[in-house]
Amino acid sequence: MTTVPDAEALCANLLAQVRPDVSARTVLIGVHTGGAWIAERLHRELGLTTPLGFLDISFYRDDFARVGLNPQVKKSNIPVDIEDAEIILVDDVLQSGRTVRAAMNELFDYGRPARIDLAVLIDRGARELPIAARYVATMLSLPANQGFNLARAADGRLSFSLVARGGAG
Repeated sequence: MTTVPDAEALCANLLAQVRPDVSARTVLIGVHTGGAWIAERLHRELGLTTPLGFLDISFYRDDFARVGLNPQVKKSNIPVDIEDAEIILVDDVLQSGRTVRAAMNELFDYGRPARIDLAVLIDRGARELPIAARYVATMLSLPANQGFNLARAADGRLSFSLVARGGAG
């Protein structure tokens, strides 16, 4: 049986990893939806004054025809010039790498950052693309038919649940 990780503890771990590398040029950008929640938390805890950005990568997925449009498409919002910025892209779970590739494609529509690092709470492995996170709170393997779902309570607390999936994602 898979133990569901404590999302709050993972956020604290991720914060500790990211904090030493934050500079005046750092821009946090969260991938909707779970990554956006984590980025909001990190932004607040780090005391950053640079505006926080959000990406919805639905239209940038290379498997769009196969997986279809997410019924809850959110608006991307990058309220700061990212030209030569040091981007920390934030997501909840890294697995195939396709979400990150799509996020990078969209980021380059806004400008050319000096650097893009990736911060995730969970790295599941099973990469389909050569993408790695610089900041990883934990590494966990799951069968392809299972996944982690991040939820946010009304008080802002984050939690993971284990969900059944139709295949690897």
